[in-house]
Amino acid sequence: MHDMPVMMPALAEIFLACAIMFLMMVGAYSKKEAALDLVMPLTLATLAVTAGLVMYVGGEKQLAFNGLYVVDDFAVFMKLMVLLASFLTILISRDFIKREGMAKFEYPILLSFAVLGMMMMISANDLMSLYIGLELQSLALYVAAAFQRNSLRSTEAGLKYFVLGALSSGMLLYGASLIYGFTGTTSFDGLAASFTSDVPASVGVVVGVVFLLTGLAFKISAVPFHMWTPDVYEGAPTSVTAFFAVAPKIAAMALFMRTMIGPFGDIIADWQQVIIAISMASMALGALAAIAQTNIKRLMAYSSIGHIGFALIGLAAGSEEGIQGVIVYLAIYLVMNVGTFACILCMKRQGRMVEDISDLAGLKSTNPLLALTLMIFMFSMAGIPPLVGFMGKFFVFKAAIDQGLIALAVVGAIASVVSAYYYLRIIKIMYFDDPAEAFDKIDSKAMKFVLFATGIVTATMILYLPVITTPAAHAAASLFTG
Repeated sequence: MHDMPVMMPALAEIFLACAIMFLMMVGAYSKKEAALDLVMPLTLATLAVTAGLVMYVGGEKQLAFNGLYVVDDFAVFMKLMVLLASFLTILISRDFIKREGMAKFEYPILLSFAVLGMMMMISANDLMSLYIGLELQSLALYVAAAFQRNSLRSTEAGLKYFVLGALSSGMLLYGASLIYGFTGTTSFDGLAASFTSDVPASVGVVVGVVFLLTGLAFKISAVPFHMWTPDVYEGAPTSVTAFFAVAPKIAAMALFMRTMIGPFGDIIADWQQVIIAISMASMALGALAAIAQTNIKRLMAYSSIGHIGFALIGLAAGSEEGIQGVIVYLAIYLVMNVGTFACILCMKRQGRMVEDISDLAGLKSTNPLLALTLMIFMFSMAGIPPLVGFMGKFFVFKAAIDQGLIALAVVGAIASVVSAYYYLRIIKIMYFDDPAEAFDKIDSKAMKFVLFATGIVTATMILYLPVITTPAAHAAASLFTG
């Protein structure tokens, strides 16, 4: 029994892994029709218990598995966000997967595997554990993207994601091997100790860091590594896209922050300009490419590329305040995106999903509540005060300006204005165009709850921002003191 305390920091992950195995057995041994109805609520319960364990283990810095794994305030906060995002997206996907003939019990289990990988990524304290977590997440997501086997688009999305994801993993591993070769260690603590302010990092290490950055930028779909995003968002089943858009992005951004600030915090001069470049490019592409889109899922793909660009502003600042800005931004992004995808999942006529933006025409007269909810999310994504999306941008811009990155903040402000065009266009179509045929009624209680909750939070969160900014500040501080 003397080994128990050693495993204690990873209690949540160990529980989740065991629970997933148990759920697979439950699914395999129950009747085919009943399997999903059994596994789905159990999966949601599992995620809730996991969140409880994450909080129970707590935020003071603890290491496990010979320093491969770390728990601190940052890990706790990011894991809770990932678990919340996964819980909500699985909750709203139930009707969709039943209707689209994807009602297999493996669906929630696959997404749970991805969540396990994400939690490992967030707590990675070594290049090895970073890679293991990343691959566990990616493999589950490749399968999820191609889950709708009878749909050509879904299969194509899964294949594209798989090929490009494998390429990015290769680059990441190459970077990790270079870093190991030049420093002799893969541990984050060891790397942090090997770079001091008076000894510049060798060229080999910098090249390794750039390859590592490339692999990570791929996972958050930052430009120029965004090629897969629009196709995968459009082709994957909508419920899977909703999951893709939130949880993996948050986990990959958390990994990005931990990797850049922890081991490579002292050589910020070597990687800062790379982050600034991909941040500017992502904001510009996200703002301009989305204008021409007619499919709402593709539009959301470009929108998410733009949002990642904004989040990277805080990382480019490299300061504690910048990291706090990123965390707040991601928390706000989670709520807005889950809500928007819940609205997209409600876009169906006679039981068939429709995805064209023109299908939203005149939604105000056919379903005023849905139109109002979607309008709140669109205004918030455009960053229009007093909605909470404005505050997310405000925090990262302020951090950049305080670090003297004026040009970056200016590009961000311009991108914000340009991207407001396509968010407002959706509102214009809903409120001022002649009504199209009405959507089916929303029957699902879970869907109504998620729409209501995310809508209310997006509209009123600005009144109680400290609920997020205070833990975000603690999380950012724990990344720097560690």
